[in-house]
Amino acid sequence: MADALLDARLAACVQVGGPVTSRYWWRGTKEIATEWVAVAKTRLDLVERVTAEVRRVHGYEVPEVVATPIVAGDPDYLRWLLDETPT
Repeated sequence: MADALLDARLAACVQVGGPVTSRYWWRGTKEIATEWVAVAKTRLDLVERVTAEVRRVHGYEVPEVVATPIVAGDPDYLRWLLDETPT
């Protein structure tokens, strides 16, 4: 998934961490799963395309895709993020 987002230039960076143990409700049943967490650094205007790409390559019927806004940051880092996501 990380490479798919990077190859499509939908993210400037994807950090992958884990494994983590997730406990959640799915269709009325409490589940437990070993998962990996991916944080994709991208632009707000690419979130819909990122979501579509994650759905395309992810094994889950409903993968977790949430957006967290950047409210401030190092100007050089933010410029790098924009430069690396020209899509």
